[in-house]
Amino acid sequence: MNIAQLLSPERVSRASEISSKKRVLEVLSEMLAGSQPNLSGTEIFDSLIARERLGSTGLGHGVAIPHGRMAGVEHAVAALIKLDRGVDYDAPDREPVDLLFALLVPQESTDEHLQILATLARMFADPAALASLRSADDGEALLAEIRRWDNGADKGSP
Repeated sequence: MNIAQLLSPERVSRASEISSKKRVLEVLSEMLAGSQPNLSGTEIFDSLIARERLGSTGLGHGVAIPHGRMAGVEHAVAALIKLDRGVDYDAPDREPVDLLFALLVPQESTDEHLQILATLARMFADPAALASLRSADDGEALLAEIRRWDNGADKGSP
């Protein structure tokens, strides 16, 4: 699973002015909407919020993976944002979240969805990957770090 293929430069960003979970989900929704001509940022936001109501997508260690399956999405697509200051995200370790990887997959895409989430969990469990992402100065550097991780990741595991 190549995580960088889910992203594009316009869907990878560093942000300094976001101070709440709701606002970061709104920004991620707008980033994703730019690649989904059939969906609005509001529809995507509603999907992400509906998933959050089932339980926080915060993983711990400052990371969250808001995600959802949606009709109208033709293939998996993602957005990544690094916050200068973490936000309260109801993460299991109660740490503020500063790295968010939002994921949308087609409504019927259960297996792909789970494979992507497993790969993301593996990446975000890697202390070196987290450190390199947190040291990235801008979206371009963040995307380069994701590509570097993809190139070194064990391609044999889901």
